[in-house]
Amino acid sequence: MGRPPLIALIGGTGKTGRAVQAALSGVGVEAHALGRAASADLSAALAGADAVYLIAPNLHPDEPRYVADALAAMRAAGVGRVVYHSVASPYAPAMPHHLGKATAEDLVRRSGLAWTILQPCAYLQNLQAGVMTGALSVPYSLETRFGLVDLDDVARAAAVVLTEPGHDGATYELGGPALVTLAEVAAIATEVLGRPVTATRTDPDAWAGEGLGEREQVWLRAMFGYYDAYGLPTGGRVLAALLGRTPATVADVMTRWQ
Repeated sequence: MGRPPLIALIGGTGKTGRAVQAALSGVGVEAHALGRAASADLSAALAGADAVYLIAPNLHPDEPRYVADALAAMRAAGVGRVVYHSVASPYAPAMPHHLGKATAEDLVRRSGLAWTILQPCAYLQNLQAGVMTGALSVPYSLETRFGLVDLDDVARAAAVVLTEPGHDGATYELGGPALVTLAEVAAIATEVLGRPVTATRTDPDAWAGEGLGEREQVWLRAMFGYYDAYGLPTGGRVLAALLGRTPATVADVMTRWQ
């Protein structure tokens, strides 16, 4: 038997990268977690890697440039394969940061490397703090639908496409097993946790965006407006096929939070 592949995780120190690293470790694969791709010595850091999982920082001001630089470093290091962590509905003109990922996807497809693109929906874990305090407050509609997905399931799917053959040239949208509204999430949380969890819609114009710059606030308000009108519906069958099982439900994930 040959050695298992060596995987480098660009952006591997954030919550997604840590989850992917843990999923790879669970299948006996070494993963080298790197920080952001800004290092001038990135190609040296990638030396010996068989594949790269590429995650850009949230709300990066120029994700296409970030991805282009990372792809150039991969080619210089002789890396043969990249898996790019994109987003569900990347071509959504109302959301500028999604459009950045759409452009970056095109760069990945034309990179000359073997590639796979993952397009996950919003993580259920993004709602954990509000659920656990009993006050789930969001600046968009409680009635539009989302394919909310378990981060751990996304990470396991990433491990599958990084370590198993047959995924080159594939673009996979990753959603949970059912579409849900935020009102339904609160009701499920109330039942699972055995205490009241209330969902409220706050005024997006009153959202403070503490710690964020003006650009990030503008982009996120655009996202809230899109969610308010359309939600972010995604299908769950692709993720189920990659996992070989039904993805975790809202109740499954919240049971782990008890």
